[in-house]
Amino acid sequence: MVKNDRWIKEMAEKGMIKPFDKNQVREGVISYGISSYGYDMRISDEFKIFTNINNTIVDPKNFDRASFVDFKGDVCVIPPNSFVLGRSVEYFKIPRYVLVICLGKSTYARCGIVVNVTPLEPEWEGYVTIEISNTTPLPARIYSNEGIAQLIFLGASEVCTVSYADKAGKYQAQKGITLPKT
Repeated sequence: MVKNDRWIKEMAEKGMIKPFDKNQVREGVISYGISSYGYDMRISDEFKIFTNINNTIVDPKNFDRASFVDFKGDVCVIPPNSFVLGRSVEYFKIPRYVLVICLGKSTYARCGIVVNVTPLEPEWEGYVTIEISNTTPLPARIYSNEGIAQLIFLGASEVCTVSYADKAGKYQAQKGITLPKT
């Protein structure tokens, strides 16, 4: 995506991103909003902090919900060598001719905080569930309602044959932090 009036207008008018900030907000925060070639999404104030209190095995086919502690607040502290799940502030509706790739922001990466989000497929919609890992041996802070990751929009020359909506994808229209499903 190139930052130009056509893309900004399309994102705003088609409701691809709500709320949509047509400027990059930077002053005193980890930046969010429109960027040169994408959009910097924010992390909400809702988190699921991973805990090993139950000494369970992490199994994506049989995930133990008791492995998380729910937390809501302006600052989330990620335990050393652990992770949290969060969700985007923004709700996304991806058009059939667009694929979105998500990359962590360098401000967090430089602190050993890694963001992992899978691509947003054509015609997927919902709040993005975001996995944030603390790779350091110390607790790490992340800040609610500030930038967490940059989204890069790739426009196709043709629409896809089968979209996420066509497949009735299991994470379609997710409203909150969504745990693994099989």
